[in-house]
Amino acid sequence: MAAQRIEGKPVAEQIKSEVREGVAQLIRDKGVRPGLGVILVGDDPASQTYVNSKGKACADLGMHSETIRMSADSSEAVVLAQVAAWNADPRIHGILVQMPLPKHINEQRVIEAIDPRKDVDGFHPVNVGRLVIGMECLRPCTPAGIQELLVRSGNDPAGKHVVVIGRSNIVGKPIANILLQKAKGANAVVTIAHTGMKDISHLIRQADILIAAVGRPESITGAMLKPGCVVIDVGINRITDPSSPRGYRNVGDVHFASAAEVASAITPVPGGVGLMTIAMLMQNTLQAARRLSC
Repeated sequence: MAAQRIEGKPVAEQIKSEVREGVAQLIRDKGVRPGLGVILVGDDPASQTYVNSKGKACADLGMHSETIRMSADSSEAVVLAQVAAWNADPRIHGILVQMPLPKHINEQRVIEAIDPRKDVDGFHPVNVGRLVIGMECLRPCTPAGIQELLVRSGNDPAGKHVVVIGRSNIVGKPIANILLQKAKGANAVVTIAHTGMKDISHLIRQADILIAAVGRPESITGAMLKPGCVVIDVGINRITDPSSPRGYRNVGDVHFASAAEVASAITPVPGGVGLMTIAMLMQNTLQAARRLSC
């Protein structure tokens, strides 16, 4: 039997629809329009595309948005000043500083300068701490999107053994903490593995749900998987492909064709997890606006 494809687009659109309704209700009930402020330093093409997508999503969902574009040589003090201004601005409920920043700017210092109540990326130590101990908080967008994909596709992680390959602060650590909580849509047994271990194949073989976020193209194959497992592929890797008009194509950390023959469900790359990030950012912004307007 072919594996179920867990497509990101329909789930993301469903979440955006819910957010659109929530925005309209907040405006109607309290006269508050959720606002997102984005800072982009430099001219990285991928970052510019992502920031533009955020602005379009805000407009589509009825939110207010502001984007400040700064040159790559802007000082850390200038970035921090803009963060401080938005911390004090009642029209802005979510603040996002697009990463990565130029090397002369301390990313952690900038993250910690954001009001935790407006930290829609979920990276501030206050939100990280609240996430770990199971308190309500603004959660990192990609991990939160992974949980939504699992639950909304009928693959509830409760009681399952989830193996997370990768320990980044952006995906690996937060998704592990989200799924091990004693809560709806979680309550899993979680193992974190990473490339510091010489052979992780025996851990992968134990996974009822595998979350691959290691950044190595197609390094996990179907032969390594437990039959019937669910595969969430977070990786986005560019590999050379002479047959493509662009000369390259994007693939995940999992070899899709072979994994799909073994897994019960799998996310495609592209078209899976990546589409969830902006939807969850919009959800976080609405959530922040609701709390700040109480």
